[in-house]
Amino acid sequence: MASKTSKKTAKVAKKAAAKRAAAKPALLAGGNPQIAKADGDAPVQAFIAAMPGWKRDVGRRLDALVVRTVPGVRKAVRWNSPFYGIEGQGWFLGFHCITKYVKVAFFRGTSLHPLPPVESKNKGTRYLHIHEAGPFDEALVASWIAQASELPGEHCF
Repeated sequence: MASKTSKKTAKVAKKAAAKRAAAKPALLAGGNPQIAKADGDAPVQAFIAAMPGWKRDVGRRLDALVVRTVPGVRKAVRWNSPFYGIEGQGWFLGFHCITKYVKVAFFRGTSLHPLPPVESKNKGTRYLHIHEAGPFDEALVASWIAQASELPGEHCF
C-alpha cells in the first residue's frame, strides 16, 4: 500500500511541477515579468514573451538591436531583468518594465556620447526611457550599445 501511495504522490508532484512550468510568469510592479535568475537566450526570450502589451515589441526590438550590434553577446536574467554583456568583461546593459515605459540601463552610461538622457543615483549609470507614444532612435541606441559593449562592464550582477 505504501508503494502505491508514494507512486501516486510522485505523479501528483510531477504534474504540479509541469503545470507551474507551463504557467505564465507573474507580473510584478509596473508589469515587469517575474523570471527566475538564469543564463542564456532562453530566459531572456521568456522575459520578453511575458512583457505586457506594447512593451513586448520594445523588448523584441531592443534584444534584436543588441544581437545585431554585438555579435556573440552574453545574455542572462538577473533580478527579473534581462542583462547583456561580454564574457569575461561583465554586463553593459539591462532593461526593466516600469508602469509607463521600458527603462534601459547603460551601466557605464556616463562614458557614452552623447549621454543617454536620464541620470541615475548610481554613479556611471544612465538611462533611456522608452514610452509607448514615441518610437526610439534605433541608430542612436545602437551607437550607445556599441560604445557600452567596448567598456569594462559591471561584475556585481
